[in-house]
Amino acid sequence: MSDSTATDSTGTKAAKPKRNRLSGGFFRFILTRFLLIIPTVFILVTIVFFVMRATGDPISAALGGRLTPEELSKRIHAAGYDRPLIVQYLDYLGGLLHGDLGTTLTDNQPVITILTRYGAATFELAFLSLIVALIVGIGLGRIAARHRDHAADAGIRVFAILCYATPVFFLGLVLKLIFAVWLNVLPSSGRSDLSSEMQFQRLVSPTGFYIIDSLQLGDMTVLTDVLRHAVLPALALGLLTAGVFIRLVRTNVIATYNSGYVEAARSRGVSESRLLKKHAWRPALIPIITVMGMQIAMMLAGAVLTETTFEWKGLGFMLSTYLKARDFVAVQGIVILIAIIVAVVNFIVDVVAALIDPRVRY
Repeated sequence: MSDSTATDSTGTKAAKPKRNRLSGGFFRFILTRFLLIIPTVFILVTIVFFVMRATGDPISAALGGRLTPEELSKRIHAAGYDRPLIVQYLDYLGGLLHGDLGTTLTDNQPVITILTRYGAATFELAFLSLIVALIVGIGLGRIAARHRDHAADAGIRVFAILCYATPVFFLGLVLKLIFAVWLNVLPSSGRSDLSSEMQFQRLVSPTGFYIIDSLQLGDMTVLTDVLRHAVLPALALGLLTAGVFIRLVRTNVIATYNSGYVEAARSRGVSESRLLKKHAWRPALIPIITVMGMQIAMMLAGAVLTETTFEWKGLGFMLSTYLKARDFVAVQGIVILIAIIVAVVNFIVDVVAALIDPRVRY
């Protein structure tokens, strides 16, 4: 008897109802995963707060050699850093609940302003890098699986190892040397030319996402300039993740090729290309989606080195700048935002994986 049918009391076969993926259990699953974001972020905020103060108060760390002892003492008292640490911690949590992340010590700007001003640049770079990673990783992974143990497979596996093992800053320097210095076909740094920056000043409501702002201007010259500046940073950061995707796709497609239902389809004369597209591809996609949350975290971490290498002024570039200045208030705010983003992305990945993976139970 087929699994999709059942016999009722009259002896006739009735169709077995299919499992509803959008059932009450699914929404409970979503709610549970969403609520887990709160303790995750709370733990990360707590760790970052106390680690940032392990060497003393932030003002002494940032301005200790620039102010007299009397001025330094006044600044510490005015900021409340001479109070007990637990009082400062509770005060900081209260500020977070009201959206107050403090004020930077080196340039006296609200941290939330820094996040909104430079966050768009990092998100834009991460998005473009993810596109590179998916195109290269999925494309080459499928080719390697289809030509298993042949020259193409061996070459792609070596390429994947190089992508994963090469430090992103070194890859960035190599790309700059080849395409900006030797070939002189792409810019070596920045998000756009000065002329494009001046065009963005005309916008009434700029988003900070240069591609979107270019479309708002309706100027293809500006859009082309922005995309040319984005090619090398996106390649450097995207290839790092592409190496992981290549190995995942190759391994899982090969495993699916050896499954029983694929062998049954092959015995019926189904072509290898159709087996890959119709039978082996979707099961191989599930691990990629599952791992994608961790790769987003790696991308945000890699953005610090990538943005510094290409002078791409985003959160990674500013994090590096504030670390050099020992402005721990700014560093704390940027790290907390990145932690929140990673937690939210992992929540979204869990939901998508639950929708497409029938093995997930809730």
